[in-house]
Amino acid sequence: MTVQTVKILSELVNTPVEKLLTQMKEAGLPQKSENQEVSDVEKQVLLNYLKRSHGEEGNASQRITLQRKKTSTLSRGDGGKAVNVAVKKKRTYVKRDETDDTAQQEELAAKRQAEEQARLAAEEQARVEAERKLEAEKAEAQAQEKKRQEAAASTVAADPVVVDNSEQNVSDTGAKNPVESPKQAKPTKKTFSSPAESKPAHAPKGKKGAPRQDGDAKPRGRGNDNKRGRVNVNGDDEFARRGKLGRKSKKPNKQQEHGFQKPTAKIVHEVALPESITVADLAEKMTVKGAEVIKIMFKMGAMATINQTIDRDTATLVVEEMGHTVKYIDENAVENDMIEAIDYDGEAIKRAPVVTVMGHVDHGKTSLLDYIRTTRVAAGESGGITQHIGAYHVETPHGMVSFLDTPGHAAFTSMRARGAKATDIVILVCAADDGVMPQTIEAIQHARAAEVPMVVAITKVDKEGADLDRVKNELVAQEVVPEEWGGDVQFVGVSAKSGEGIEELLEAILLQSEVLELTAVPSSPGKGVVVESRLDRGRGSVATLLVQNGTLRKGDIVLAGLQMGRVRALLDENGKAITEAGPSIPVEILGLDGTPEAGEEFIVVADERKAREVANFRQGKYREVRFARQHSAKLENLFSEMGKDEVRTLNVVLKADVRGSLEALIKSLTDLNTEEVQVNIVSSGVGGITETDATLALASEAVIFGFNVRADSSAKQFIERESIDLRYYSVIYNIIDDVKSALSGMLSPDLREDIQGTAEVRDVFRSPKFGLIAGCMVIDGTVYRNKQIRVLRDDVVIYEGELESLRRFKDVVNEVSKGMECGIGVKNYNDVKVGDKIEVFETIEVARTL
Repeated sequence: MTVQTVKILSELVNTPVEKLLTQMKEAGLPQKSENQEVSDVEKQVLLNYLKRSHGEEGNASQRITLQRKKTSTLSRGDGGKAVNVAVKKKRTYVKRDETDDTAQQEELAAKRQAEEQARLAAEEQARVEAERKLEAEKAEAQAQEKKRQEAAASTVAADPVVVDNSEQNVSDTGAKNPVESPKQAKPTKKTFSSPAESKPAHAPKGKKGAPRQDGDAKPRGRGNDNKRGRVNVNGDDEFARRGKLGRKSKKPNKQQEHGFQKPTAKIVHEVALPESITVADLAEKMTVKGAEVIKIMFKMGAMATINQTIDRDTATLVVEEMGHTVKYIDENAVENDMIEAIDYDGEAIKRAPVVTVMGHVDHGKTSLLDYIRTTRVAAGESGGITQHIGAYHVETPHGMVSFLDTPGHAAFTSMRARGAKATDIVILVCAADDGVMPQTIEAIQHARAAEVPMVVAITKVDKEGADLDRVKNELVAQEVVPEEWGGDVQFVGVSAKSGEGIEELLEAILLQSEVLELTAVPSSPGKGVVVESRLDRGRGSVATLLVQNGTLRKGDIVLAGLQMGRVRALLDENGKAITEAGPSIPVEILGLDGTPEAGEEFIVVADERKAREVANFRQGKYREVRFARQHSAKLENLFSEMGKDEVRTLNVVLKADVRGSLEALIKSLTDLNTEEVQVNIVSSGVGGITETDATLALASEAVIFGFNVRADSSAKQFIERESIDLRYYSVIYNIIDDVKSALSGMLSPDLREDIQGTAEVRDVFRSPKFGLIAGCMVIDGTVYRNKQIRVLRDDVVIYEGELESLRRFKDVVNEVSKGMECGIGVKNYNDVKVGDKIEVFETIEVARTL
């Protein structure tokens, strides 16, 4: 018997010692250290345990597979080539373990026993129910028999009977008219027999073989037929009272009669009205048909369709006209209740400031952040300019600071406005060699509108031509006064290359944050603002969020604008996965069902159902507002477009990488619209260009613009096949310039007249072929043949036409230069006089630009 240690065994099976010891402990073996010995028996025990844990049995089942191949030849009757047919048969035999067979037999026996017990219980229950039903039928039959006897006794007491020789005879007349009133039946003598004697006369027929009484003689006449003519005072057939022996009763069963009664009074509903409602929904709330509501509105002078949305005032008039009461409700009740239910109470602690860097384009905003973060973001940006908001947090010796880098280009106005609203402090970047520029002034206005304090960073102080005093004077003109001049704004001169002034800038930021006393409650649910969002092919919707309060964790349910979802992953700005993000931390999340608008607020909610309900409500409200805006725009433009020239339109399908860039592009392109040419954004979205976008572009004759995105393979094939114009861009300057050039080409050109020459009439003579000929001297420019002319008399235009003939010394010429004589024939004009001037001109087209 071979003996090995645990360590040697772990090397043989290529398993760590700790894992092997854990498995041996689970298998019930005594080894606890790597130097203990392991016998062959213990190895077999461990092997059997591992097989069982992996779904296998210790003793593998034995399988025997038999294969048989049979080949036959089929000959064709027409003498053709024979066909060989091979038939393969395969059969597998498995030798089962005895323990398995025993377990299966026991399981099968237990199953059969359970089925037998269930069958016996069902039979017993059925027998009990049958006995109960039989007893109920028996009791019902006894009750009917008793009722029949009572009815028979009452019939005997009411009918007149004549008794003769102790026998009861029924006359034919009495049999034919069994239900005569007392006035019609006037018996001469009423005699009643004893109950024993009178009972057989009205009792039902006895059973077969029963002896007949003497008074039970059956009359032979149709009128005396007891089955047909015997009727009681209630009008019921006698045999109908005999249960199963008679016919069924003609009275309806009271249990089968429904208890519904048509309401006699009008029902008044309390109709809950939101801000707007469709006609169909209003009719449903009043439980009437939509046609009735439309009819009422038509009588009131308002024509509407069943799917048209009406306001609350109109709906109130309709409801009151139809006799119902009105109850106003708040559309945002569900949303407000959900937000109010979130508890943000807790212990408030100091949080890091959120700083937004704003300023004119190419003034060094991103380079300044690169030096602080020790990265190279600006070098990798298209065109060297920032085109979307970047969010970062930096650990400095003075504490943590979160930065938002905003674009400085004029097209990103709304993006800068969002950055100012989501921040605590604004760093206003102004280049020392460039001074205050348009976007610098705009950034100052955004900071003031958001009521956010500013810290001015004058960049490029190490560059030649830097003039800090000039920059300060220009900023003072914008009411941004430095502290050393008696103001409240800190000014710091910095250089992103040498690092000069960076420490002073961070100290100024943290000093300003201490003055603001920024706090947050990390224990509460997270909430904040959406900085940016995009659509990633591999990961889906990706949103960059800035947590302003609370803590955002993986697995939380996030509601952001029109979108919601569960956080599947949290990533920091470097792409590393994290589990939670506290206050003032920018983070990327995956899991939303769409790309939310940049600038939307997000909250963490506990109930996924309520979050989805609020998101659906917001989407429906947004859709209604959009449709209403489109409808009103159509009505407003219906008459304003009449009588105008046709407006030329450039249709565009626009796709961008992030939501903020898409918004800036749409605004920049629509700002190029004029009265003659317009840009129509047929479709816009975030993400790559798909075949659906290409199909839409083909149908609308649009150009596809891709901003930092590309088309997939199917879209490329479709675009190449249909020859659709597709253009890629990475810098916003280029796309705006190209669209401006395209719109300029669509403008109708300006018509401009170019005066070629002027000739003065010196003499007039008549030609038999051309009529009146003017002998002229060219006094300016060159006179050309077959061009438009004007005849001026005293510098007033008296005729405009064409030059018919131009001759010099009887020779036909094409042009005559200045200072030379010529003969001019004017087409269709014979009123030329001496002293007139003939002006030759040409109409040329001049291209227009926006």
